[in-house]
Amino acid sequence: MITVLLTVWLIVVSIQLIYILFIYSRTAFYRQPDRVTTDNGFGVTIIVCARNELANLTELLPLLNAQNYPAFEVLVMDDRSTDGTQEYLETEILDLSHVRFIRIDREHEHVTPKKYALTIALKKASYPVVLLTDADCRPASTEWLAGMVTSLIDSQKAITLGFSPYERQSGLLNLLIRSETLFTAVQYFSLALAGRPYMGVGRNLAYRTELFFANRGFYTHMNVLGGDDDLFMNEVATSRNTTICLDPETFTWSKPKETWSEWRQQKRRHVAVGKYYKTGNKIRLGLLTGSHVLNWILALGVGSLVLVRVLYNQPFVGSERLFLLVATGLFIFRILSFWGVVGRISYRLEHTIHWASMPFIDLLLAIYYGIAGIRTLLFGRRKPYYWR
Repeated sequence: MITVLLTVWLIVVSIQLIYILFIYSRTAFYRQPDRVTTDNGFGVTIIVCARNELANLTELLPLLNAQNYPAFEVLVMDDRSTDGTQEYLETEILDLSHVRFIRIDREHEHVTPKKYALTIALKKASYPVVLLTDADCRPASTEWLAGMVTSLIDSQKAITLGFSPYERQSGLLNLLIRSETLFTAVQYFSLALAGRPYMGVGRNLAYRTELFFANRGFYTHMNVLGGDDDLFMNEVATSRNTTICLDPETFTWSKPKETWSEWRQQKRRHVAVGKYYKTGNKIRLGLLTGSHVLNWILALGVGSLVLVRVLYNQPFVGSERLFLLVATGLFIFRILSFWGVVGRISYRLEHTIHWASMPFIDLLLAIYYGIAGIRTLLFGRRKPYYWR
């Protein structure tokens, strides 16, 4: 029994080490290209889809209008807002020379509201590259736009995946949100660098409009709530057309949810679209998440068995002892590797999580993924009923 348990633990830890040392390390040691400082030959349309986001738009639009880039526009898609957004856009943005807006007055049965708004925006965009963000995001600097499109100068690249961290606040919920956001970025950045891109986040994402229309936009998932970023990327992103941006001046910062119920609602939408991912991506993510959870569960199980044997004076002998020593050594090495590699990535991503807390974050994420997996199996994927 103990030999089987130790063998499974060895396999699980080995899978984790493959991800950490050969996948995550690509992001840890990625060399970021220098930002564009001169006219690079193409303009960019920044797209913001908003519904009842008046307070956010009044803060965001001046920041977008002030971006340091030769040719760009800011296109606001006002989706049936009733909070005064339309009046604000009609009367108060005259001094924002790069900003214009389009009003959407009704829903359409064949497509979800957010995807309809984005599709219209891409059709009406004045420039061949679009940069997406949300109304509740704030660019880290006036170099956000230039940095995000730098790699698209290469004609083979059509997508830039950016990072959108959440602000630091007190409390366990905020720590969990920042940790999960960091680790999600570690995964999609690293797998993109390994030639297996599978998602991006619409809070900070750039791509060419021709890519959108050549792949019929959101056609395959028009009625799926969510997925305007990750499902679309899952379909069109390849090793040849996708790059990443780790420049801190190109991050877009967001305020996190402040209650557990709001955050659970947000995560349900994210989880719900995962079933539409390509099979290969689901397998890779399943191995990653499953091995992360099992790594800690098996460590607890083996530790309990060792304690029982010590208490009953039943020492390990022969192959059992060898397996125990090897598995324990690899488990410790895996903790140190995660600490070093993911800690370095966190350092590069504006110290999202302090490096000293990485072992605790490692365990916290395993607990979170384990609970999320059990809830999904027991209760299924509930349909989220909200705009974004």
